[in-house]
Amino acid sequence: MRRILVTSALPYANGPLHLGHLVEYTQTDIWVRHQKMAGNECYYVCADDTHGTPIMLRAQSEGITPEELIARVGAEHVADFAAFGIDFDHFHSTNAPENRARTEQIFQSLDAAGHIARRTIRQAYDAKAGMFLPDRYVKGTCPRCKAADQYGDSCEKCGATYSPSELIDPVSAVSGTTPEERDSEHLFFQLGHFEPLLKAWVRSGTVDSGVANKLDEWFTAGLRDWDISRDAPYFGFGIPGAPGKFFYVWLDAPIGYIGSFDALSAKRGVDVAATHDEFWGEEGARKAGTELYHFIGKDILYFHALFWPAVLNGAGMRTPNGVFVHGFLTVNGQKMSKSRGTFITARQYLDLLPAEPLRFYFASKLTPGLDDMDLSLEDFTSRFNAEVVGKVVNIGSRCAGFLTRSFEGRLAASLPEPALFAEFAAARPRIQALYEARDYAAAVREVMMLADKANQYIDTQKPWLLAKDPAKATEVQAVCTQGLNLFRSLVGFLKPVMPNLAAGADAFLQAPISRWEQLDTPLLNHAIRTYEALATRLDSKVVAQLVVTPPTLSEPAAEVKPAQKEVTASKAAAPAAAATASAAAGATPEIDLDALMKVDLRVAEVLEASTVEGSDKLLKLRVSLGVSAEGTVIERTIFSGIRSAYAPEQLVGRQVVIVANLKPRKMRFGTSEGMVLAAENGAGGIFVLSPDAGAVTGSLIK
Repeated sequence: MRRILVTSALPYANGPLHLGHLVEYTQTDIWVRHQKMAGNECYYVCADDTHGTPIMLRAQSEGITPEELIARVGAEHVADFAAFGIDFDHFHSTNAPENRARTEQIFQSLDAAGHIARRTIRQAYDAKAGMFLPDRYVKGTCPRCKAADQYGDSCEKCGATYSPSELIDPVSAVSGTTPEERDSEHLFFQLGHFEPLLKAWVRSGTVDSGVANKLDEWFTAGLRDWDISRDAPYFGFGIPGAPGKFFYVWLDAPIGYIGSFDALSAKRGVDVAATHDEFWGEEGARKAGTELYHFIGKDILYFHALFWPAVLNGAGMRTPNGVFVHGFLTVNGQKMSKSRGTFITARQYLDLLPAEPLRFYFASKLTPGLDDMDLSLEDFTSRFNAEVVGKVVNIGSRCAGFLTRSFEGRLAASLPEPALFAEFAAARPRIQALYEARDYAAAVREVMMLADKANQYIDTQKPWLLAKDPAKATEVQAVCTQGLNLFRSLVGFLKPVMPNLAAGADAFLQAPISRWEQLDTPLLNHAIRTYEALATRLDSKVVAQLVVTPPTLSEPAAEVKPAQKEVTASKAAAPAAAATASAAAGATPEIDLDALMKVDLRVAEVLEASTVEGSDKLLKLRVSLGVSAEGTVIERTIFSGIRSAYAPEQLVGRQVVIVANLKPRKMRFGTSEGMVLAAENGAGGIFVLSPDAGAVTGSLIK
């Protein structure tokens, strides 16, 4: 028996879970369920990540305390996790006494070992808000490429890294004022002390080769010291012996894994110190033979594969046996985006559909690699209906009725095709190995190939025809007994993926499965219950409601002047443009407030601009609408009839105003995904509208 501790990345407690989060928790939950079915001692812990400036500022904006905010969001997270079948052994909070104690202990160990440096740094300070600003809360023009509206630590356009003091025309994202530069002493974790250890650890099989290659890039660039302190005001744990200083959230967040495990040990009534040593202590873990694994997304690879193992080692603790990294989720081929209607929260999904179809779909596409996964709603619907309902559940419903109607729900004493059942049983170790390797997509394919064989057997035997002949009653019972045993194997193989479906089958067959080995023995001369539907087909119309397309207004009826045709066509004849054109003639059509509110005007930044071959009026623009919740840039392509007024290079790096919810328009040059607002002076001059300095890319214009 193996002894395993498993974690997933901590969800941040300032917003709801979305489907991108659920990829990771589903992946982890399946692996943990597999381990428990294998008879291993396996614990799955997690917690809400509750500290940091964003939590503090959001609580202030809502007029509540940070503690009230994280309690409310935490309750929402727990409810959503439960609804999706994520079975934590314990789910905790980083704002807990267990986490404070472990954070202070680890810091003091690092400090005593000489891994903490103290030095004075100059920081951006918002005098109006009375606070030092994290780098991401300072925005301005990139000092390298001159792109506007960039964060204080790096440019999303050219990739340059720098300090906030290097920004051109910096502004505070908190108050909108120009920040000052002030000195403050900070504490740094000296990551470079651990470079030899980390290089060996990375290449020891703890991460996949692709991940190791990515980490080599950071080794080549050089490991930088980590600032692990923040100045007041800050929501977090105060640093002992350093008044007015707090631990940076990225120090105490991963320590939350340890705090949550301590809380689990206390809940189980075991010795917390001894159990901690067995799973986290370097020598204790070696003696106990315990294993530690982290499941994370590729966006937090640096923290978990460099910073975290170094912190653990520096504090005299064990490093993880493995860090399993997955890619991002797209929806219908697009990045998750609120403006495109593809940002789907867990609760939005649950309000429409049951959780297990999505768990199945994620499993059918999850591999051990870093590849991103696409949630194609059409494929999601058809695959679940065809494979789970049509192939697996259908076997149980087809066979059960014959047994309950004519044989009092009793299975036969023997199988007519024992070799076929043996083939299914022989597949069990292969499927287990695929779960162990996190190649769930291959495991699902293996199960579905077996499902095809089971259905072929039923179709060949045709129990519905045999039942018409009373002399063949025994044959009917035997065929249906064979069918239900194959059905039980299939559902058992899918139990880590679809635990609710498996629980329903367990109750129906009156034979619960808790261990993989139980699938090796058929049910014979055994009573079953009346079959009740275990899964129903997904309605494609309901599934389509997951993506809410932003509203658009109808085409205007006003006639367009010939000289403006190409300009207007490139903008999909938006109502705002029509209203502007007709205003010069004194015939502006009136609209009510509801119609106006449907127009989504956003600040965008021009990333690229180029001429369009075959048109003397159009420019092709690639614009940014800011950064998504996953940290990726939201981009659009727009064709705009402004070539007569602007050279492409004049627009790159400039902020413009666009209609963000305009229905995409297919043109012979490509598809235009919005409209850039511009004014005309009546003499043929065109002037692109731009916001004042300080406007944030992606912000809504009110």
